[in-house]
Amino acid sequence: MSLIATHDLWFAYDQAPVLMDVNLKLEAGDFLALIGPNGGGKSTLMKLMLGLLEPSSGRIERRYRQAGYVPQDANRNKGFPITVADVVGLGLKPRLRRTAEERALVSQTLERVGLADFAKRRIDALSGGQRQRAMIARALVTEPEILFLDEPTASVDMRGQNDLYELLAELNRHLTIVLISHDFMAVSEHVKQVACVNTCVHHHQGGQLTPELLEQAYCCPVDLIAHGLPHRVFAKHEGHNHD
Repeated sequence: MSLIATHDLWFAYDQAPVLMDVNLKLEAGDFLALIGPNGGGKSTLMKLMLGLLEPSSGRIERRYRQAGYVPQDANRNKGFPITVADVVGLGLKPRLRRTAEERALVSQTLERVGLADFAKRRIDALSGGQRQRAMIARALVTEPEILFLDEPTASVDMRGQNDLYELLAELNRHLTIVLISHDFMAVSEHVKQVACVNTCVHHHQGGQLTPELLEQAYCCPVDLIAHGLPHRVFAKHEGHNHD
């Protein structure tokens, strides 16, 4: 079943097109990565999928009941004196005291992301990867059908990045996932679909990336190189300016 489907979708800010003629389907159980240059429309497309924006023309169908969202910056306000369990509880309806059922749900969600032993620890005592897991738990505590993540590994070291992608692969067994990422090699290893977004969207069924596919999105030659830990190297090019 399609959870999200776009049909000839266009979106513009002040008459300037950000996305053009996007046709994309996301099925239940998919793991979709949105990649592409800065300013290419990745975040706008995610906001449209979330229902935070509406198309300028065309249409988008959203058939999910509940979505979870993990923003890019897990370090924002990290010094606030709050426990990991309290952070996860922020995903629930606000109330002065949590019910026993809600406390149990928070505990179960922390177990799910591997943070059960950190429930009473302050959020600022965690590593970058652990904080991001706490943010994922906050999104999961509402029991969503689909999880959106904006650059989930941006402030995480290499080891933490690998652990996060393994967590997401495990969550994908029961959950549809959409993420924005620049980490091409890790994306290629774990996801099921890739959409290269640069105003137009080049959709690739299957997670394997090729230089040809990336060149469609980045409008310049791109080399993919992997040895040891995953990373990427861009080929030299002239005549194209990207952020």
